[in-house]
Amino acid sequence: MTSEAAGFAGILRQRPLVAILRGMDISEAMTIAERVWDRGIGIVEVPVQDSASFTTFQAVLDQGAERGEAVGAGTIVDIELLRRVVDAGASFTVAPGLDLDVLVGSNSAGVPHLPGVATATELQTALRAGCTVVKAFPASSLSSRWMREMRGPFPQVSCVATGGIDASNAAEFLAAGAIALGVGSALQSASSASELFDIAEEALAVRREH
Repeated sequence: MTSEAAGFAGILRQRPLVAILRGMDISEAMTIAERVWDRGIGIVEVPVQDSASFTTFQAVLDQGAERGEAVGAGTIVDIELLRRVVDAGASFTVAPGLDLDVLVGSNSAGVPHLPGVATATELQTALRAGCTVVKAFPASSLSSRWMREMRGPFPQVSCVATGGIDASNAAEFLAAGAIALGVGSALQSASSASELFDIAEEALAVRREH
């Protein structure tokens, strides 16, 4: 495990919620980011898919820097986009799938990368490339049982359960061994977000006891 990956895993153990601010304008993204940071149980990812989302990413990144909070760039699917977000100052990068060029490029730049995986082959390939923190995506389709079963042959890999995560299944995935939860639309409702924050806090309290 690289020092960057080890450090990123450590952050996720203490901040087990990854807030995914997809398709939001600056005001909405900032409101949710501030709510996550104020609660102290999560980090923020802004998917970057067009010029508007990059503008939002930059604004959240700047605010995060003022508060000393990690802000990552999501949906990094090619090297050109990777270079752009790394140059902007992304704390970490995230991809929907496993692209070894993006993974190696991000890690080489000293920026932890979170690739999406959905099979044992992808997990093994990511591990061989030096990646031990991955995104199980889409988690709700894979199921918490999948995550438990993958921990057998790959005990050294930490999974961030992402895709279809809400208050109804969040605790289930954490109990199955997820190091963190990647949550998007469920955070747009204040009541749903509050439920998720409570679940993340409970999981964090258990971790601190052990």
